Amino acid sequence: MSFKSPQLGLYIRIVALLSLLLGLSDAGRLLGVNLGAVSPVAVLGPAGFVLLGIFSLSRLFAGVGLWLKASWGAVLLVGSTTAELALYLAGSPDIRMSAFGFAVRIVLLAAISIIFALSFRFSRAQAAD
Repeated sequence: MSFKSPQLGLYIRIVALLSLLLGLSDAGRLLGVNLGAVSPVAVLGPAGFVLLGIFSLSRLFAGVGLWLKASWGAVLLVGSTTAELALYLAGSPDIRMSAFGFAVRIVLLAAISIIFALSFRFSRAQAAD
């Protein structure tokens, strides 16, 4: 699947920026921004801290991959967001997010699904020509 289509360019960049902002927000939570003197490991727990670190890094790498219009960025974003939402919906005590964070992750998942569908449509249209 090729993300080189000029029609998808702006849309992919917007999703990449959203992914980068969410990844930076998670990285800020890892660093303990707005926690004061309390350790983020004490607040999140060791397993929650590790999971947040994994999801934060994968979201940052996915944002860079999407900015470069590489298909691996979209695959990484879908995989990490799906895994995080699945853990959250399964009731894992290690995954904590607000209602706004949940909504942003759903929007990211929907946006990348639309990108996959449009990319598939454009590649089929080019193959037909």
